[in-house]
Amino acid sequence: MRRLLPGAGGSDDATLDDDGLVEAYRLPGGRALRVNFVASLDGSIAVDGKSAGLGSPGDRRVFRVLRALADVVLVGHGTAATEGYRPVRAGSPVGRLRAALDRPPLPIAVVSRRASLDPSSDLVTGAEVPTIVVTCAAADADRRRALADAGAEVLVCGDDDVDLPAAVDALAGRGLAQVTCEGGAQLLRAALTAGVVDELDLTIAPALVGAPLRLLDAALPSPAALELVQLLEEDGVLFTRYSVGGGAPGAR
Repeated sequence: MRRLLPGAGGSDDATLDDDGLVEAYRLPGGRALRVNFVASLDGSIAVDGKSAGLGSPGDRRVFRVLRALADVVLVGHGTAATEGYRPVRAGSPVGRLRAALDRPPLPIAVVSRRASLDPSSDLVTGAEVPTIVVTCAAADADRRRALADAGAEVLVCGDDDVDLPAAVDALAGRGLAQVTCEGGAQLLRAALTAGVVDELDLTIAPALVGAPLRLLDAALPSPAALELVQLLEEDGVLFTRYSVGGGAPGAR
């Protein structure tokens, strides 16, 4: 993978090995929420409903690195269900990379206004550390209780809908300060609207898809200002890092 634009020092067009890729995405200490997406040139985020159709070996490497560096992965329930999310286990590629980086097991936090996650799913019952369900007070109390009884940690953030700033605060209060959000589009829009996104890590696949699933599912209240801080390339695929709204990731 080639570095076309350095983020923090280094020479242009430098080739990155696995260790270099980790350093290219490592954040400074402190709180940060980064969003990781892959999209086609026309903004589609899925082929036949799933993101794998846009992936590449380089994209999978970046995906693993971002998970290895995160304190927690945040994902919407719809995306978790569609993409078949499972717990991150010690023997998986991400688990092994985290061990090499002396990182603890990685929890998954699922955002669901209705607490819709199945308590009997592997994501709940097979997790090495409790899966976190981020919901709101309007969610059915029996569903919340069933998830807690099955071993999930249930965070009630907000009254009628999930309050994302409160959720990010609650995660940080549990030592999960650096969050990697993996979508979907509705959660991305909500997070941008709430002002909790510090960084967008967007893989741009050299393809035109025309699929209805887009990077954003509706208009934002106002455009989000982005600043390109890093650009990598491999086999025609671009790997971008943008700071969002002028914020410095890890500075909060």
